[in-house]
Amino acid sequence: MKRRNLLKTFSVALSLLLAVPAINIHANTTDPVKPGWKDEKAQRGWIESKIQHMTLEEKVGQLFMIHVYGKTPTDPNYEQTNLSNNRGAKNFEEAIQKYHIGGIIYFNWSDNIGTPVDFAQVNALSNGIEKIAMDQRMPIPLLIATDQEGGIVARVTEPATVFPGNMALGATRSADYATKMTSIMGSELRKLGINFDLAPVLDVNINPDNPVIGVRSMSENAGLVAQLGAAQIKGYQSQNIIASAKHFPGHGDTNTDSHYGLPIINHDLQTLNEIDLKPFKAAIAAGIDSIMTAHIVVPALDNSGLPATLSKPILTDLLRNKLGYEGIIITDSLGMSGANVVPADRVAAEAFLAGADILLNPPDVDVAYNGVLNAVKSGEITEKRLDESVFRILKVKMKSGLFSDPYAAPEKLNQIGTAENLKFADELTDKSITLIKNENSLLPLKQGTKVLVTGPATGNPALLSDQLTSKGFTSSSYQTSATPTTAQINTAKTKADAADVVIVTTYSSSSTIAHKDLVNALTAAGKTVIVAAMRNPYDLNAFPQVNGYVATYGNKAISTKALARVLTGEVNPTGKLPVTIRGLFDYGFGLGY
Repeated sequence: MKRRNLLKTFSVALSLLLAVPAINIHANTTDPVKPGWKDEKAQRGWIESKIQHMTLEEKVGQLFMIHVYGKTPTDPNYEQTNLSNNRGAKNFEEAIQKYHIGGIIYFNWSDNIGTPVDFAQVNALSNGIEKIAMDQRMPIPLLIATDQEGGIVARVTEPATVFPGNMALGATRSADYATKMTSIMGSELRKLGINFDLAPVLDVNINPDNPVIGVRSMSENAGLVAQLGAAQIKGYQSQNIIASAKHFPGHGDTNTDSHYGLPIINHDLQTLNEIDLKPFKAAIAAGIDSIMTAHIVVPALDNSGLPATLSKPILTDLLRNKLGYEGIIITDSLGMSGANVVPADRVAAEAFLAGADILLNPPDVDVAYNGVLNAVKSGEITEKRLDESVFRILKVKMKSGLFSDPYAAPEKLNQIGTAENLKFADELTDKSITLIKNENSLLPLKQGTKVLVTGPATGNPALLSDQLTSKGFTSSSYQTSATPTTAQINTAKTKADAADVVIVTTYSSSSTIAHKDLVNALTAAGKTVIVAAMRNPYDLNAFPQVNGYVATYGNKAISTKALARVLTGEVNPTGKLPVTIRGLFDYGFGLGY
């Protein structure tokens, strides 16, 4: 009799233990754990109890972070798109119900986030899919992620606060700016219901020909990347945002884009430790919650020919064991070419066996999910290993407050893109603009100077011209194609006849011969030419003879407007090169007026 009563008491206690608190969509709690459960032992016990009551299918589902087309949780407009892509689910609701997924990643091209951003739509989508997740048999909130690095990789743009990007931040040398920048980004993401930012980028860009990192990196200097990266992590953490340092073990020295090929990093162990790994060690010390893998081969760490994403020596032996990292390991997108070096039905399982916890964006969810599920059922993946990853995922969800309140209050949307935030973004951007060459004190431009602004659309020549006009200058623009034709180059020369100064807004000209031809034609014609590099600062190597050279590190409107303020003397440039322009200007160079 006493035994039956004891069992009954235990049963009631366990049911209370597993009960999820009622969700209030307007709640403002930031408590990262259940109220009253402050100590680590209690948290571990609660998570382990949760895992014990999950089915195998639910556990495997927690490993996956996928994209789904649509503006709403049950958007009917994308059914055929998803079916034709063999995604396995026609909308968010079906993906959650069918695969028990642990996370969603938002993109602009999947129509989750518009351009410009409709704050109410994104907030409603986030709250809607969280509600579906919390209504399942096992209520577990979703990780909702996006790539919000700033600069050229930013899914949330105007009217939210837009920042110029990492290399621009590197040009300011300011850790305080780094923290405040990510604090603002994190705060605004969280109000949209996005709780996971796949940033910061901690790659050290020591290769000017790097086609995929470039200005997404803060610098070629590993110490600066480590310092600013740790400061960025501090900013994210202040807003309860899960951050993800990427791309481990370092994607900075490659001339191949892992979206389309398989890069090889031929650094020796000493170089890896002094350069590539240094920022990741700093991130671990700063308490980073997530580290993203790179689809790169690093023979010094693993001579199998497998990319880091599929490498147990890199993910488990190095990152987990040697570096002592205890947080989440998330793959880069499994749909990228660099990951697809094993059969499609094995990519997700092999990444998991290598040491990954979250399997990001597989091209076919059904194939990937069942591939991992079957590997567990066959014993290839042990349930103990599966539980370890599920524990880490649930732990970070608890830490970030999602079990307490997974929702984002709609009434706080007016706190996104505030005048104060926009003012700070302008201040940071002004401090980043780097004046590198200024023959005969050509800059700042003198009033009365007639200006022609030309270059490809990516260089924003029309916007820059409009900004100069608004500041009292006589300015016109001529936009060329991405690769200026001979006819366009001749037209630019003709239009330049009426100008005192020609400003050419270039975009990665060091790899585009036609940009070089445009600038060379203008200088050969005797025109005074200023080049404004609107992406990579290395463009000057293509035309070192120009009279003036300015680096913005990005082509967003915020950078173009800051450029205009510098060109006209409204702002005195203070940016310092975060990279070397080989043979011309050293790391740290920068002029002022």
